[in-house]
Amino acid sequence: MKQSLRGLLTAALMAFLVAGCAMQSPSVVDRVPDEDPGQLLSQAEQQAPEQAAKTRLEAANILARQGERDKAFETADGIDESLLSEPDRVRWALLFSELARALDEPRAVLRATQVLDDELPMQANQQARLEERQRWAREALDQPSGAVSVALPELEGQEIRRIVVALPESGPLSSVANTIATAMRQHHDVKGSSVELSFLDASRYSMDELYDRAQQMNAQLIIGPLDKDQVTQLEQRDSVPLPTLALNYGSGENNQAQRLFQYGLSAEDEARQVARRAWQDGHRQVSMMVPDNGWGRRVGEAFWNEWHSQGGEITNAVRYNPESSVSNAVQTALNVSGDRARLSNIDALFLLALPEYARQVPPTMDYYYAPDLPIYATSHLHEGRLQTRLDQDLNDVMFVDIPWQIPDAAVGGEEALPFASTYQSLRDESDASMFRLMAMGVDAYELAIRFSNLGELNGLNGSTGALYLSDDGRIYRELPWAKFQNGVPSPILIPNLDDSDY
Repeated sequence: MKQSLRGLLTAALMAFLVAGCAMQSPSVVDRVPDEDPGQLLSQAEQQAPEQAAKTRLEAANILARQGERDKAFETADGIDESLLSEPDRVRWALLFSELARALDEPRAVLRATQVLDDELPMQANQQARLEERQRWAREALDQPSGAVSVALPELEGQEIRRIVVALPESGPLSSVANTIATAMRQHHDVKGSSVELSFLDASRYSMDELYDRAQQMNAQLIIGPLDKDQVTQLEQRDSVPLPTLALNYGSGENNQAQRLFQYGLSAEDEARQVARRAWQDGHRQVSMMVPDNGWGRRVGEAFWNEWHSQGGEITNAVRYNPESSVSNAVQTALNVSGDRARLSNIDALFLLALPEYARQVPPTMDYYYAPDLPIYATSHLHEGRLQTRLDQDLNDVMFVDIPWQIPDAAVGGEEALPFASTYQSLRDESDASMFRLMAMGVDAYELAIRFSNLGELNGLNGSTGALYLSDDGRIYRELPWAKFQNGVPSPILIPNLDDSDY
């Protein structure tokens, strides 16, 4: 039995509707189980080549979800990928390369990543994963990399000793900047590092003036800017004067500037990872709830595009007013008729919401007879501190978050966290609402000191997730998963399920 607000809200909604209409007796919501991969493979034998290739891909995907890696690899290996549509070729490449790497088959990884040469339409983070796997395979086979170089010859072989951090000390981003800078200083001190860390007030100078001052200070690289518009301007240049780690992502499709790298806490990346996980878990028709504002539209679009790229269907897309009734949004998202959700074409819900709003969604779904519908969410519904009573209402909701916010679910405890000493020193004195930014500051520092060997950036286990460098200099994160149980973020314990998100 669900407790707390979940129970109270259910009771209130029940009383309200009982007064106005007769209640219908509850009925069981039918669930469609995973298709049998063996049956799919038998069907493929009777199908035309193009359809057979697609069917075999679906069978391989199911086998991988079931933990049958060898069978999944064999099935994916037997697919003629040239018969697949472009989105399905990308799906095949991600699945086959993940399986091949897990089974230590570098030549198969190279076969899968040949899709990179065909310039197929794909999300930037999908391309980054394929590029990283391709590099692994080439290194395993002692082959030269064919990827576009993002090397920094002026830093190669050097030890990073002098870093300038350019963040605003006044203006709308000053609070964010101060939090990031505080974490950098603290991490620097905890490490006992010999790096000279200098700070410039980015609100006082243009970017060109900042570069001039950094060069006068003999800086090897610069961390900043934080402002998205400034990053967008920089990424349109051919090059920047110094190696630069921007703390945001530009608005362009690609970063074309040499020496410019981009890193940040991207909600869009989280949404794309959620879409991949929901697909991997076997869902195909989802409803989505996002706030009706610019942030909600950007993140919702990222989820939408990633979901469709995998072949999924969006049943309902609800843009809700965070100040309005949760019940109205849930009714639309779940096709509520009378007092009952109609889930014949919905097998999961994607939720983008802040904690206060998010906590009201599961109890409302309970009332409308949808207590078992899986909910997938981004980190934004998690405040980052233990609030067992309040978060009981989020029980069974699955979400991604940075390792520093969910240590037990991510790595099995605080002592196993990346940069655990800095974590302890910051956790005791920081505001939980700003802790993700502090983790970002720590990872920015760790990325910067590795600029003399960019290979060390790939797969770095950071405070904010596993970090991967794409060939255009953008750094992406893969986050661990958790599920609320008894109001506490806990590991998702699903036998034989691989969490690598292909």
